[in-house]
Amino acid sequence: MKININNQEVETEAQNLQQLSESLSLPSGGVAVAVNNRMIPRQKWGEYTLSEGDKVVIIQATCGG
Repeated sequence: MKININNQEVETEAQNLQQLSESLSLPSGGVAVAVNNRMIPRQKWGEYTLSEGDKVVIIQATCGG
């Protein structure tokens, strides 16, 4: 299916946010994810089913200033 991640169209086989996180090798901490302008808590990623055309925003915390 095609989804939009940080304003880029991506083809993925992931069915939920947890699978997407694993396929993108996201770190286990310091990451926030929103789908269609709604923040999804990490503990809900395995339950949150992705759909064709979803808009996903991934924010990673970084050190520095």
